[in-house]
Amino acid sequence: MLVAASKINKDSIDSSATGASFTSDPTLLRVIAVTKYFISTLRSQYCSRNESMGSEKKPLNPFLGEVFVGKWISSDPTLGETILLSEQVSHHPPVTAYSIVNDTNNVLLEGYNGVRATISTTSINVKQFGHAILEYKDLNESFLITLPPLHIEGLINALPFVELDGTAYIQASNGYFVTVDFSGRGYFSGKKHTYKARIYRDQVSSASKENALVTIGGQWLEKSYITPGSSSPSSKADELFYDAMAVTPQHLSVKPIEEQHELESRRAWRTVAEAIKTSDYDKIHIEKSLIENAQRDLRKQEEESGTRWETRWFDYVDYEKDIGPDPFVNLTNLSSLSIKNAPSGSLKNSKYDVGEAKHWRVNLDKWKAETEIKI
Repeated sequence: MLVAASKINKDSIDSSATGASFTSDPTLLRVIAVTKYFISTLRSQYCSRNESMGSEKKPLNPFLGEVFVGKWISSDPTLGETILLSEQVSHHPPVTAYSIVNDTNNVLLEGYNGVRATISTTSINVKQFGHAILEYKDLNESFLITLPPLHIEGLINALPFVELDGTAYIQASNGYFVTVDFSGRGYFSGKKHTYKARIYRDQVSSASKENALVTIGGQWLEKSYITPGSSSPSSKADELFYDAMAVTPQHLSVKPIEEQHELESRRAWRTVAEAIKTSDYDKIHIEKSLIENAQRDLRKQEEESGTRWETRWFDYVDYEKDIGPDPFVNLTNLSSLSIKNAPSGSLKNSKYDVGEAKHWRVNLDKWKAETEIKI
């Protein structure tokens, strides 16, 4: 994911990489590049099961403490090695924390994701909790990326698929503010997986779309286009921004299952995965129950002994305490977004701007001290 984004720096970024030949402003180009990075992640996150299995499938529920680690290795020495750490830090509610680190370019992406779902007569509606923070430390620049709501359509005809809706935001520490509005196919018109992103000089300017410096639009699963100003881009008149189907995914390098720790996803769920491949539903149930019952026994033992599960690489940070200068605080102030653990993208003083201000953050010192799990 971050292999391409890690090369966004003052020496290497250019308009050809972002689809923005109409500007030479390096700070604006970086905002466009981060927007492109965000759009580029959507296909693998929300359509991969559709493409491989024909329709959306219910994923296995990660257990508390489950981890997935790997790395991307580039032949380009300017990119170097990029490491992924992910950990299930909560089971009720389910929350996955993650970090992507590239030391060569001194780039760090960290964040977490949790979901809460409601069911209607025709769809499953999901609010996402969490966000990502992308830091280019050599440039002293950071970006807050929020997560869009989504719903699962196609339940009636038994061909479910994920559709994003609502708005995601990208706030840059240099002031630029991006709104990414998602929409889908309606009953009579429209196209699936449609979005329109507008880049503004700051959050205040976003009150009117006429203030947009750049507008990007199209389908996040297919092609989208970019144009200066606030007008909607056209495939006939404007330049290509991103073609999701033309990009070959850059797969992680992961250790063989035999060398993995028992908490690593592929080893932990190996017997279940093998049963799924052979459509052995009895074995799926048996093996899945063994894992789930073992986890219930662990939680019971912890309760009886008065202890609790300790997360491995991530800390639960309370932002209502004095934690000193922090990118998250600065970025939420610039964007007028809630600092609370609210549905992603909630505005300050909105009905969701309530509750605790606790968020998961990576502790790289813990990773450096790790002795059992290595990449």
